[in-house]
Amino acid sequence: MDLLASILNAQRGGAVRELAGSLGLDEGQAGAAITALLPALTQGLKRNTTSPGGLESLMGALTGGGHQRYLDNPETLARPETTADGNAILGHLLGSKEVSRQVAGRAAQQTGLDVGVLKQALPLVAALVMGTMSRHTAQQRATAPGGSPGDLMGSLSSLLDGNQDGSIADDLMGFAKKLF
Repeated sequence: MDLLASILNAQRGGAVRELAGSLGLDEGQAGAAITALLPALTQGLKRNTTSPGGLESLMGALTGGGHQRYLDNPETLARPETTADGNAILGHLLGSKEVSRQVAGRAAQQTGLDVGVLKQALPLVAALVMGTMSRHTAQQRATAPGGSPGDLMGSLSSLLDGNQDGSIADDLMGFAKKLF
């Protein structure tokens, strides 16, 4: 299952409903926001995993950050601490508020949603991304205990491979072209 489907189907759509309610959107708009914001977040994850210490840092966050709670209990999305955690995640994934603004601006153009609403959605979607990856990592560890970080990264690649061609490298290059 890919990352988008995992988020949209979490708790039978509960995460999408909670996001919609938190932002004053209907569920279709919330789904569109997630769909539009997700590529930039996955590209940030991919970029981070290729930086020195990035994979180890990601694995530490996935195994010890408690992010799975955002999927297990979608009502946590409405809490201020979730927004704070999501903003911290964005700092790691996107690097700056300026890049976050650009991501929200592009998503607004794609969806027709207000850029301000998408700026509010971005940290919540980042929390959902980490929650999904955290859940996937926990499941992988349960089925293959003692696996190396490389093994876990291999299993996460299916979540991060945007075009499902078996390579995250081309997705990373596409993202770099869009930024620069």
